[in-house]
Amino acid sequence: MLSADDFVPVTIDDRGFFVDHYAQYPQTHSDNTFTNMLCWNHFAHYRYAAVNGSVLISSTIDGTTRFRPPIGPRDPDLSKALIRFAYRESDKEPVVLIDPDTTSWIHGLCPALNIVADRDHFEYVYRVKDLAALSGGPYLNIRRQLNRFRKNCAYCVEPITAENREEVKYFLIKWCEWKGCENERVLAHEKDAVFYGIDHFLELGLSGLIIRVDQNIGAISLYEPFTADTALVHFEKGLPDCEGIYKAINAETASVLLRNFTYLNRESDLGVPGLREAKTRYHPHHMVEVYSIKKTG
Repeated sequence: MLSADDFVPVTIDDRGFFVDHYAQYPQTHSDNTFTNMLCWNHFAHYRYAAVNGSVLISSTIDGTTRFRPPIGPRDPDLSKALIRFAYRESDKEPVVLIDPDTTSWIHGLCPALNIVADRDHFEYVYRVKDLAALSGGPYLNIRRQLNRFRKNCAYCVEPITAENREEVKYFLIKWCEWKGCENERVLAHEKDAVFYGIDHFLELGLSGLIIRVDQNIGAISLYEPFTADTALVHFEKGLPDCEGIYKAINAETASVLLRNFTYLNRESDLGVPGLREAKTRYHPHHMVEVYSIKKTG
């Protein structure tokens, strides 16, 4: 029987364990990545249990704990045990971020479960070459904004390195002042998340890109390999000093990733209308669908 004592906090020292496990059981959703768990650990308090060759992950936000399905070999007994445990420990949505294949498999095990699509956490995956080239009618407006940026702003592009990381942190402080992070709870947590990513850049195996406008950092992106053919962008941030800079950091990041990847995962929109519109405007190649178990009655 599973218990809370089986779960331990995810720490930076666990990277090797997760790298090895995910090499056997590749993930398709960014939430389970080691980088995501570490960067957002201050907010979501990730814990994990290694059981029978599988990894069970939980997160606790505002006192509510939710679980992911086992990551590992198909194990009916373990999956049923995890669902029973989650029903005892969680709220009305005890198991979340279930991929479509696992959803079908769990339905076969437990036909009475109420499993529903979680559209707010669907992730947007694009062809890298589309984001780098922005060719054709669908990208006309984006291309116009990018061309205005390139015409009106004196800029250069460089990688994030150990030498410029402190400057990147200063840029992030300016970004937070502009966005009013301290007055917006989610943005305040996002500030802490991206700062963690910068502070642990090498340990997490991240890469990043800077756009300088008039020699000052105007935008950054932070990304990593996800699967053999897909890169994952965790953060994109820009200041409003030059119109179109977000279009520029997106295109420049895609141009760099084009050398090694076919697809680019830019994560979910969390149900934010403006963000959903912006991500849809780039015409995703496909979505990473996820589902949740919801209690009935």
